[in-house]
Amino acid sequence: MKLVTAIIQPEKLDEVREALIAAEITRITVSRVTGHGRQEGESIYRGQKVVPNLIPKVRLDIACNDEYVDITVKTIIKTAKTGKIGDGKIFITPLERCIRIRTEETGGQAI
Repeated sequence: MKLVTAIIQPEKLDEVREALIAAEITRITVSRVTGHGRQEGESIYRGQKVVPNLIPKVRLDIACNDEYVDITVKTIIKTAKTGKIGDGKIFITPLERCIRIRTEETGGQAI
């Protein structure tokens, strides 16, 4: 089991969500977040050092069994990519345990 975390542009959320559903990835968690990546660093504006503002993004958390990781990642990349700085990132981390509270199922069945 893996946890796929994607940080994407807010305007891409609906397109990514629809593409994931079409790829039979239907269980996702969505959060509104802020941050900055390559835009970081100080710049000079009118003689003053300016630190960039935090930029609104959307975070998707998708717990999936190993056989769905590549499908999930490829779907997100295909639909979220614009080719410009700020498209986002995808992180894949091992998921040690998953427990469905209602039934107490564990592991891949709980996802």
